[in-house]
Amino acid sequence: MEKQTVKHDKKVLIALLYVVAVLIILLGASFSIYSAIFDVRFPVLSSSVPGFVFGLVVLFLGVRYIFSLQKLKAELRKSASAFAWSNFGKTKNSKA
Repeated sequence: MEKQTVKHDKKVLIALLYVVAVLIILLGASFSIYSAIFDVRFPVLSSSVPGFVFGLVVLFLGVRYIFSLQKLKAELRKSASAFAWSNFGKTKNSKA
């Protein structure tokens, strides 16, 4: 019974992450459209950058996040996947 709740919890968390990724994509696309229509510009250093460029960057990051979520989902579907604190430890590179 415990394994089913873990699988269900994983599905819920992955679905939530997908919702966040889609929101990021939608926000990036809507900001790009808004910036293109109303000619929004941001001062960066000594130049003016169109706002739709920033929207495209957010859109790209959202799409990239979707791809990384697909990889994560594939990793979690493996039967041997389990939480381990050792996955978060720093690795020491020794000079040989």
